[in-house]
Amino acid sequence: MDFLHRREAALDGCDWAVEAQGLVKVFGDNHAVDGVNLNVRTGTVYGVLGPNGAGKTTTIRMLATLLRPDAGSARIFGHDVVKESQIVRQLIGVTGQYASVDETLSATENLVIFSRLLGLGRAEARRKATELLEEFGLLEAAKRPLKKFSGGMRRRLDLAASLIAQPPLIFLDEPTTGLDPRTRAQMWDTIRRLVQSGSTVLLTTQYLDEADQLADRIAVIDRGRVVAEGTVDELKASVGTSSLQLRVQNPGDIESARHAVEKVLGVQSIVSPEAGRITAPMAEADRVTDLLITLRELEIHLAEMSVQKPTLDEVFLTITGHGVEDDQSLASDHSNGAGAMRA
Repeated sequence: MDFLHRREAALDGCDWAVEAQGLVKVFGDNHAVDGVNLNVRTGTVYGVLGPNGAGKTTTIRMLATLLRPDAGSARIFGHDVVKESQIVRQLIGVTGQYASVDETLSATENLVIFSRLLGLGRAEARRKATELLEEFGLLEAAKRPLKKFSGGMRRRLDLAASLIAQPPLIFLDEPTTGLDPRTRAQMWDTIRRLVQSGSTVLLTTQYLDEADQLADRIAVIDRGRVVAEGTVDELKASVGTSSLQLRVQNPGDIESARHAVEKVLGVQSIVSPEAGRITAPMAEADRVTDLLITLRELEIHLAEMSVQKPTLDEVFLTITGHGVEDDQSLASDHSNGAGAMRA
């Protein structure tokens, strides 16, 4: 079966790209993964968010058939990762944190080799290499040796190589770690295009803004366990309401404005007289209209107004008791041999 037919067969009538129940992986005394449940809907970006050592990479390696679970089960498009590992490997692409390519060869040569290994003919392999290099903005560097590539270019080439077989499910294990902001933004655009073209993406990350920008749903994983799961808005709502921030033009109006805020919204507010700023919790966004009408009637003019949702940083801190980058007590997933590999 060729790549396109294989993809169509995998996606035909299958609502779930990933179904994992109770996944466990133990290394010595360390429960790297301790009962993880994940359900990833086909055609979405699913984010797995957690600090270094939380068990993200180990989970990915089990789902990608690179590690055998000690307990639990997982299915990829309905196929068991242990009993049907050969089928699963035909349905996935895996990209790790470091480009797993030969530095002595050019970008084109690397992609042609990977294409040939996957069964493409010589002409088709060259066509595919050119197509991917153009997609990832690497065409001008096609003949350049990889040892002269920047970190961002290597990462993009690694992702390109994982897409040769057009996999319906792509595992991206911290794909933008260490990249500069511009290259990260380019990678985000590429990930969005992959989903628009029909792929499903399971993305692990330590970057809160990355999960916020890309993921349709997020699993927060800490110390080998999923401690929260939902959409970005659901997770933010779980830790509290949004806050309204107002700054009045005339500092002399701040007390009148505060009274108006508390009366209309029915809450207690915090006032910063020096900045002329008022901050108040706001459970109902549509009450802002009532407040603006009241302030206009009182002839109180605003310099600025904004509604701030809780951040994912606040979500993670509330749920786990520490920030994403604060917990370095556990060994990194990569100490367990979780280097970049491609299925």
